[in-house]
Amino acid sequence: MFLKPITSRFTYKAMSRLRLPNSLPNRNKSMSASLPPSGITNPNLATSVRPLFRLTLPKSFSDNPSAPAAALCLTTAGVITVLISVGGLTRLTKSGLSMVHWSPHKLSPPQTREEWEVEFEHYKKFPEWQQRKSMTLDDFKFIFYWEWGHRMLGRLVGAVYGTGLAALLVTKKVPKGYHGRLVGLMALGGAQGAVGWWMVKSGLGEDRRGDHKEIRVSPYRLAAHLCTAFVTYSGLVWTGLELLYPEADRRQVAGSVQKRIQDLVPKVDQAQILANLRRFRGMAMVTTGLTFVTVASGAFVAGNSAGNAYNDWPYMNDQFLPLTDIMEDYPHEGPFYRKFFENTALVQFDHRMLAYLTSGAVAGTVYTGLNLHSGAIGQSLKLLTPQAMTALKATGVIAVGQVSLGISTLMLNVPIHLAATHQLGSLALLTSGLCLTHSLRYLAPGAFRKTASTAAVAALKKA
Repeated sequence: MFLKPITSRFTYKAMSRLRLPNSLPNRNKSMSASLPPSGITNPNLATSVRPLFRLTLPKSFSDNPSAPAAALCLTTAGVITVLISVGGLTRLTKSGLSMVHWSPHKLSPPQTREEWEVEFEHYKKFPEWQQRKSMTLDDFKFIFYWEWGHRMLGRLVGAVYGTGLAALLVTKKVPKGYHGRLVGLMALGGAQGAVGWWMVKSGLGEDRRGDHKEIRVSPYRLAAHLCTAFVTYSGLVWTGLELLYPEADRRQVAGSVQKRIQDLVPKVDQAQILANLRRFRGMAMVTTGLTFVTVASGAFVAGNSAGNAYNDWPYMNDQFLPLTDIMEDYPHEGPFYRKFFENTALVQFDHRMLAYLTSGAVAGTVYTGLNLHSGAIGQSLKLLTPQAMTALKATGVIAVGQVSLGISTLMLNVPIHLAATHQLGSLALLTSGLCLTHSLRYLAPGAFRKTASTAAVAALKKA
């Protein structure tokens, strides 16, 4: 049971006798419904319950004084989406070690054949060349352009956000209380570039530990690079949503929820309804957190090329857990915890288990939300906004697609197009989780006004 039952005369059976329209009414029209004989404390209000209004953008984007800052955050997040996609393709095409120098001031690639020959000779001085001696100059150009494009996109992100932030500061349009956060996001983006070069250096002969026959970057540094990008993206999306949907709007919705519960539900049941809503919000937050952890584990799968092994499902070489491979394969020395991050079998097993856990969390959250919205009580009180329901349904649909992509990518031995789409799917799932969690902020304890009944507030804090 995800939700605790209501114990008084305000029962599902009683509420099922409300005659409701097949579709949601217009927000400017009232809803007519017959009332059950008992369980509603204020019949007059019960006859005109409307859906909570959607937390929408203003009719004119300029009506929102925070709109320029919101547009900057969301636009930059969009560019980062492209950056992450190209970064994944750079890794999948094994192009990440083609640029062996970090020159922040240099923008253009080599122009003449002589310049390309010089760049190629630089590449030949590093370990990866020893494994790819059959490479021609044209082959080198192909991998070079992938890495060069990835780096240029990183600079584009900095240019877009930095220019926009400078314009906001000069025009004094930075929303009150957001100076520190917007500057912090700029610093985080700058750190992302440094982390990227730190990662590349690990494949140029540093910190190899003699771990693999094939030269590749450190999985720890790859995970740090990807997670920094996802954290930056999440911070921009969350901040953009905050600026688009002000606190006053959230409190207005919270006030509507509180009033409906107080006026339509007996006191003995008010605390439990609020607790169920609070529990739903908590589930959404946990699901979003699990999504991020699963993304991080996927970075270790990529860093160890673990997706190229055990290409069967649901088992791993006909075993649920290949213990022999875990104990006998690399790393052979050092603390056992390293196997969770460097052992091919255990890294893939961890990612599978986290994916199952996240999928279960999504299923539980979707089930709970739909039950709250579509059950007899939910249909009558309408305590979830259309915005929250849209994000909830999107999360469920994207999760199904992401699981399907993950299984297909594994069983087909990591084709580039599927692997790249799977990475983008993880970003889409995280985005829908962020939107869902943000859309439920009106259910946070602090959003409810002090006029709520003592019992309801107490229950909300305990939930």
